[in-house]
Amino acid sequence: MSDESEAPEPDAPASTDDERVSAQLFGVWSVDDISYEDESTRRYINVTPIAHTQGRHSNKQFKKSELSIVERLINRLMQTEENTGKKQQATRIVREAFDIVHERTDENPVQVLVTAVENAGPREETVRLKYGGISVPQAVDVAPQRRVDQALKFIAEGVQGSSFKTTTPAAEALASQLTGAANYDVQTYAVNQKEEKERVAAAAR
Repeated sequence: MSDESEAPEPDAPASTDDERVSAQLFGVWSVDDISYEDESTRRYINVTPIAHTQGRHSNKQFKKSELSIVERLINRLMQTEENTGKKQQATRIVREAFDIVHERTDENPVQVLVTAVENAGPREETVRLKYGGISVPQAVDVAPQRRVDQALKFIAEGVQGSSFKTTTPAAEALASQLTGAANYDVQTYAVNQKEEKERVAAAAR
């Protein structure tokens, strides 16, 4: 009769180093300790180490806001005539852009992306109201979820405008958009579009 003390030990759990590596975006960038300056959009800027969820959110309304902001950026870059459906290519562009952002700023590019989205989301825009057949612009506040959507749209449009039919690589254009928006540079397309929307809204108050 064998002694219970001689029974084989269960497999040891994964080391903390393995857990730390597996929790990094692209195996490089940490998603911990991300700071948020805008509390209104914080719940809609989700940060996870997963960059591809295979469209599990597509049939659920507003489920996109639970995706990682990095995957949402990748998906937004695909929404052009040239890159439709090319997720691997869009992911490569984002990965290379993050490397460039880190080289330029020596900061975590995930943090730079979060700050850029916060800075590029317009707080006010206009809608058209009809009074007796006459259209009148009216300024309205922008919902936090739409602010994030608009910010990603402006960043993607800026990348396409800077890189399409030019010698500028898409990754370089994306890195410029992210660093410029994070620094609130009004020369950056995303910030410029935000300022324009808010200017028009201010005139329609």
